[in-house]
Amino acid sequence: MTADTLSDSAPEQRGELHHAPLITDRRLRLFVFLTLMTAVFMAMIDNQIVSTALPTIVGEFGHPERFSWVGSAYLLTSSAVMPLYGKLGDLFGRKYVMMATIFIFTIGSAVCGLAVSMNTLIAARVLQAIGGGGIMVTIFSINADLFEPRERARYQSYSSLVLMLSGSIGPTLGGLMTDLFGWRSIFLINIPIGIAVLIALAFLLPYKRPDRKPKVDYLGALLLAGAIASVVLWADSSELFGSLIAPQSLMIVALGIACVLGWIAVEKRVEEPVVPLHLFKSPTIRLLLIITMVSGCLGIGLANYFALFFQTGLGMTPSMAGLLFIPITVGIAVGSVNAGKIMSRTGYYKNFSILSTGVCTVATFLFIYVDAETSLYLLIPLCFIHGLGVGVGQQVPVLGVQNAAPYRDLGAATGATTLTRIGGASIGISIYGAIVSHGIGNFQGTIPGVETFAKLTPAQIATLPADAQNQISHLYAAACHPLFLVAAFLGFIGFVAALCLKNVQLGTQYQRD
Repeated sequence: MTADTLSDSAPEQRGELHHAPLITDRRLRLFVFLTLMTAVFMAMIDNQIVSTALPTIVGEFGHPERFSWVGSAYLLTSSAVMPLYGKLGDLFGRKYVMMATIFIFTIGSAVCGLAVSMNTLIAARVLQAIGGGGIMVTIFSINADLFEPRERARYQSYSSLVLMLSGSIGPTLGGLMTDLFGWRSIFLINIPIGIAVLIALAFLLPYKRPDRKPKVDYLGALLLAGAIASVVLWADSSELFGSLIAPQSLMIVALGIACVLGWIAVEKRVEEPVVPLHLFKSPTIRLLLIITMVSGCLGIGLANYFALFFQTGLGMTPSMAGLLFIPITVGIAVGSVNAGKIMSRTGYYKNFSILSTGVCTVATFLFIYVDAETSLYLLIPLCFIHGLGVGVGQQVPVLGVQNAAPYRDLGAATGATTLTRIGGASIGISIYGAIVSHGIGNFQGTIPGVETFAKLTPAQIATLPADAQNQISHLYAAACHPLFLVAAFLGFIGFVAALCLKNVQLGTQYQRD
C-alpha cells in the first residue's frame, strides 16, 4: 500500500482507533451536542443579524463611510484566527479552547452592545470575532470526538442546518429586535446565552488532554493570519480602493504572497506547525479543499447576489425576494439531512460531492435564462434545486478531511477546511461584485427619474414609472447573467475535483490520539 493510499484510507485502516466516544452516555452526548449547536447558532446568527440593524446604527453614530467595516472587521478577524484555534485544540485539548472562544465572544458581544461610537463598535466587533472565529472550528473538531465517522455524517448535517437557519432568519430577526428593543439588543442577547453554554460545557464536557507537549508556532500563526487577512482585504478592495487591480489592491496581493511564502518556510522547520504541510500531500485533502472553496463561492457567496438579482434584476419587492429564499433553505435542509442519513448508513461520500457540485453547476447556469418575465412556477423549483445541490454536499469536505487527516492534526485540518470555505465565499463575492459593477458601469444611457444610478435602492425603484423600472430590471439582469455563468464555471471545477476523489468509506470506529 502506497503512502498516499494509506493517508487517504479510513482511520481504522491507519490503526488510529479507540473504542469509546468522549461521552459514553448517549443522552448526555446529545445534550452536549445541542449545547454546542446553540453556540454555533449564537455566533453565526450574530453576523447575519447585524445587517438589518446597520442603517439604524449609522443613523445614531453617523460615519456612513465606515458602514461596511462593521461586517468586514468581523469577517477579517474571524478568518484570520480560524487555523490557530484548530491547532490550539490539538495541542491543549478542545474543551478549554472551546470555552475560551465562547467567553471572548460573549465579552465582545457585551462591548458591542455598550458601544458609544462607530469606532468603538468596529473595535468591539474585532474582539467578538476573535471568539467567533474559533467557535465553528472547535465545534466541528469536538464532533469528531463525540461521534464515530459514519454517525458524525448525520450530526454534521444537523450542524449545517443550524448554519443555514441562522443565515435565513438572521436578517428578519435583526430587524424585529431592532424595532422592538433597539439595535443594542442584538448583541446583548448573547450574554445570557453565552453564560448558559459556558456553564453547561464546564460541567458536562469531559476534558481530553493531548499526550504531547504544547509548542505554539506563533510566527507561523502570524504569517498565516497576514495571508488570510490579505485575501479578505483584497476581496473588499473594490469598495475600499475602487478596483480589484488598484495600486493599493495589488500591494495587498503582494503582501499576501510574501506572507504565504514566509509561512511555508516557517512551517517546514517548526515542530508543531499551525497547519502541517504534510496534510497537503494527501490527494483527497487537496481535492476536498478545492471542493469546499467552490462550495463557499456557490453556497455563501451567491446568497447576497441572489437578493440583488431578485430585487433589481427581476423587479421584486424586498419581502417577495425574501420569500424566494424559503425554497433555497428548504432545498438545503432536505439535501443536507437526507445525505447525512445515507452517508451514516453507507459510509461513502464521493457520490454526494459529485451530485452536489453537478446540481449546483446546472442550476446556477440555468439562472442565465431567468428574467423579469420568468414565471414563479419555474423560478421557485430552480431555487429549490440550487438549495438541494448546496445541501447534499454541505458536510462532505469536513467529513472527508477529518477522515483523511491523522488524528493528532484533526483540529488543524478542520480549521483549514472551514477557513477555505470562508475564503471561497470572500473571493466569490469579490469576483461577483466586480462583474456586476462592470456591467452596470458600462451603461451609458439615461433613465427617466434617475439621477444617481449607482445608489438606487429597491424602495426608490418602486416609485419610478413602469418604463423606467423595466429598463432598470433589464439592465441589472444583463449585468447578473455573466455572474451566473462564472459561478457555473466555478461549480464545474468543483465537479471535476469531485470526480477525481477516491471512493473512500468512512470508518465505524472512533479515532484516538
